[in-house]
Amino acid sequence: MATIDSLAPESETNDSHGHDHDHPEWLAHHFESPEQQFDSGKLGIWIFLVTEVLFFSGMFCAYAIFRMLRPEVFEGCSQFLNTKLGAINTGVLLFSSLTMAWAVRCAQTEEHKKLAALIATTLSCAMVFLGVKSIEYSHKWGMGLLPPGSYFYNEANPHPTMEQLVQQHGFTESTAYFLHNSLYFLCAPFALITIGVAIWGVMAFIGNKKFQFECAKPLFVVCLSFFLGVGLGMFLESGNAAEHGAGHGEHDVAQVDGDHGHDAHAAGETHDHEAHADAATESELAGGDDIAVEMLAAQDLNTGAKGLLKAKHAQAELATGHIVGADTEVDMGIHSAEQNVQTKRQAGVFFGIYYCMTGVHAIHILAGIGVLVWLLVRAIRQDFNKQYFGPVDYVGLYWHIVDMIWIYLFPLLYLIR
Repeated sequence: MATIDSLAPESETNDSHGHDHDHPEWLAHHFESPEQQFDSGKLGIWIFLVTEVLFFSGMFCAYAIFRMLRPEVFEGCSQFLNTKLGAINTGVLLFSSLTMAWAVRCAQTEEHKKLAALIATTLSCAMVFLGVKSIEYSHKWGMGLLPPGSYFYNEANPHPTMEQLVQQHGFTESTAYFLHNSLYFLCAPFALITIGVAIWGVMAFIGNKKFQFECAKPLFVVCLSFFLGVGLGMFLESGNAAEHGAGHGEHDVAQVDGDHGHDAHAAGETHDHEAHADAATESELAGGDDIAVEMLAAQDLNTGAKGLLKAKHAQAELATGHIVGADTEVDMGIHSAEQNVQTKRQAGVFFGIYYCMTGVHAIHILAGIGVLVWLLVRAIRQDFNKQYFGPVDYVGLYWHIVDMIWIYLFPLLYLIR
């Protein structure tokens, strides 16, 4: 197994920069002390994290603006998001923050084996997160819950075939094939990486390359963790599919057309229903749906519910038989007239924001996986000690900020209702 001593130069006195013999290898030549090197790195990572916060703040501002304009769209579209999957991913990331912080402490105390195990655990949590997210994405892509330009969800046919995607929605055959088999495409890169790591480990074992074999063992477990997340996501998604679809169907019926149930009932009735139209109108205004609307309208920021309630009151006043002058302007809540939120212009905007925010966050997870693999190799090589643990601390700070961003995304997207 390779160690720092075997990797160190034969003589530190032959330093090209004229440093004395007690200048350690891990101390960069332009720093005079380990403390100066650590403080400089800490300042650099904090500046980088500030830019990351500013980067995500633009998306948070876009979310706030669109949700303020059409809160009912966000509430309706949020019904498609599986809260269980979001909660699982939140718990996984919180646990990974614990293991990452613990890894920093192990680097300081020179517990090399425990450090490598904790970094591998953090990597496994990240892969579980991506596995669950792959299930979320593939499920929504197959249903057509896409950004505005590609949105094609149809409640009557939530899972169209490839032929329907081509004929009815105008997709090319390759695009339709990708949407219909998106989970396989998302899993394929991770499957290839897993196979590659397994082959690498076997060859290292046969060739008696101990250091490479020690690196391949935890990395193989990390790769398998992705498929653990996929399996967990499939179990939760399949168990929640019937309930999720039924619950959303009821929500759409209530929100897309408040009188849908009355229309279906009227189709099977006689003309006696027309005789009681006025009474039905009054009972609508006193029903349970209006109580919910009034409760929502009590919130200052819920402009959609306020407009809907105002329109209902205006309709009720006109239905009582009051005479309105020809020159009198009546506010009928035109801004709330379009109740069908499942349209490209409205629902597509929500899912565009959803994919933008969660997709950029997933890219940061992938970047974190890359630097964590680098840390894992160095931890196995025992590069860190009491005076040199800065890289572990810096990556830990980055990982904490990525976790914190998800803690904001989860309630903003999944817990709207």
